[in-house]
Amino acid sequence: MRRTRLTQALLATLLILGGSGAAGAAPAAANGATSPPVPTTGPTSSKPASDGVLIAMQRDLGLTRKQAEARIAAERSAAALDPKVRRTAGDAYAGSWFDAANGRLTVALTSDASPGTRRAIEAAGATIRTAAHTARELDAVKARIDRLSAPSGVSGWHVDPTADTVVVDVVRKDRSDNDVRRFVARAREAGPVTVRTVSQAPRTFAAGTVGGDPYYTGNVRCSIGFSVYGGFVTAGHCGSPGAGVSGWDGSYIGTFQGSSFPDNDYAWVSVGSGWWTVPVVLGWGTVPDQLVRGSAVAPVGSSVCRSGSTSHWHCGTVLALNETVNYSQGAVHQLTRTSACAEPGDSGGSFITGDQAQGVTSGGWGNCAGGGETWFQPVNEILSRYGLTLHTYTG
Repeated sequence: MRRTRLTQALLATLLILGGSGAAGAAPAAANGATSPPVPTTGPTSSKPASDGVLIAMQRDLGLTRKQAEARIAAERSAAALDPKVRRTAGDAYAGSWFDAANGRLTVALTSDASPGTRRAIEAAGATIRTAAHTARELDAVKARIDRLSAPSGVSGWHVDPTADTVVVDVVRKDRSDNDVRRFVARAREAGPVTVRTVSQAPRTFAAGTVGGDPYYTGNVRCSIGFSVYGGFVTAGHCGSPGAGVSGWDGSYIGTFQGSSFPDNDYAWVSVGSGWWTVPVVLGWGTVPDQLVRGSAVAPVGSSVCRSGSTSHWHCGTVLALNETVNYSQGAVHQLTRTSACAEPGDSGGSFITGDQAQGVTSGGWGNCAGGGETWFQPVNEILSRYGLTLHTYTG
């Protein structure tokens, strides 16, 4: 059945999604490849959400159909408004996020923001919250922590604008470990830090070969993220530059042209030998295949859905941006944390909000039976790094 579904997807639209697996994610190291320039990201599409996306959001986020439709519309407005209010806020900007409770973008400002700035942001449709630290200050704290060497008991750290702090995640069983305690002490010296206990450490989602599933590099199975002109983007821990890639049917697809892991977790694969690219994310029969129309970044709090070759289609919310995740293979930077689940074999797969590409699956913890969290590498960073152009649908 999977083979038939993939065949239909290939003939109709898509390069396959390959899954990559295993707990613990690892970023990949990349070499550049010359391609068309990165397009500027336009406004979020006003096209209605597909039935498949609405069904998945109802299942995974506990929404009614009307609530899902309203949330998508509100998230599109928030994503379009976010870069504008950042510019308006200037040096007083302290972070922003989508608040699902009121369906609006919330913007944090420091107390020295002028009355005119506050009025302009409120008039644009955002809610204002006062914060003690600017986004620039918190980013600087995180950057100082990034320079530290983290023990395995520290799973990651990120700026949390909703709490006005940098959050450091410590694995519960290791919280009394001397190396963890020393790391936390040094992190606190960097600035405002809150320590949070988590149940498990993140891991990459690469997997060994499973018969009938799409893309393989050696004995590793991974998932295609998004089509670009000339190939597709995926996770860096799935393969090294020069590695050959085969498809679900064993035929040759192309070659890893660039890859970075750890430090990053992104890669791109050139496509040839009868394979082609189209702006589609596979729905795996759970939902209809999804068209990709752009790559506008979804703010924290937005819904996001993921497609991968093992667990197929699942949704969640964006929990944090620009997080450093400490995998067993090394730290990976600038990842986005989500509440969507994933499993071994899903690595490299697509994260999408509405019809806007968000990123490729890196790693996480848990599974889709008991729940968990998953991180992705933002797609715009990958496009910029390799000079690629996202293949989008313009109809």
